[in-house]
Amino acid sequence: MVRLEKVVKTYQTHRGVCKALNEVTLSIEKGQFVVICGPSGSGKTTLLMTIAAMLRPTSGIVSIEGHNLYAQTARARARFRAQNIGFVFQEFALVPYLNVVENILLAGSLAVPAPVFRQENAGTDPAYELIEKLGLTDRIYHKPSQLSAGEKQRTAIARALLNRPKIILADEPTGNLDPDNAAAVLGYMDEFHRQGGTVIVATHGPAAKDFADRVVYLRNGKIQSP
Repeated sequence: MVRLEKVVKTYQTHRGVCKALNEVTLSIEKGQFVVICGPSGSGKTTLLMTIAAMLRPTSGIVSIEGHNLYAQTARARARFRAQNIGFVFQEFALVPYLNVVENILLAGSLAVPAPVFRQENAGTDPAYELIEKLGLTDRIYHKPSQLSAGEKQRTAIARALLNRPKIILADEPTGNLDPDNAAAVLGYMDEFHRQGGTVIVATHGPAAKDFADRVVYLRNGKIQSP
């Protein structure tokens, strides 16, 4: 489903060229729960952003279901991402002046058709169904500043799930959470996985490994043996 072929990503720094990804070749099958482990600075976030069609590699090929992502225009990549990929950020990436339901609906801004929340149809609205499932019913009109860390991450997960994506990518999704909320977040991702979805989690912690079909180790931008 996901295929990377000799992917390189370099950055120019004051010390010279930094290779964030160094000829990474990786295949992930449909329906797998894959955990990418490595210390800070190992290239985990760069790898996820590249898979998410958000960060063009310096060289190499990134494809999902046979679609060469970076052979497409930026607009086509954005649409493909909106329809196929949900992304969960460590820092939540919620818009501070929007409430919970508005933040969730942002995921639909490039979808076809874009979802619209209607209070009168709340019981059957896809966004509300997610809000209810993730225990956010009492927080639906709260802004991010009024939410706990766990509630913010559950809002981010609902946003990632809104378009019924094929893949969930999560960058240190439990890094800012207490153990109970971390377990709940991983449980939501595992449920998505058990329903046939593909999950790729980047983390330096051990908790996600309990849910993984496969663990990939990354160090200095290269895949390592366990």
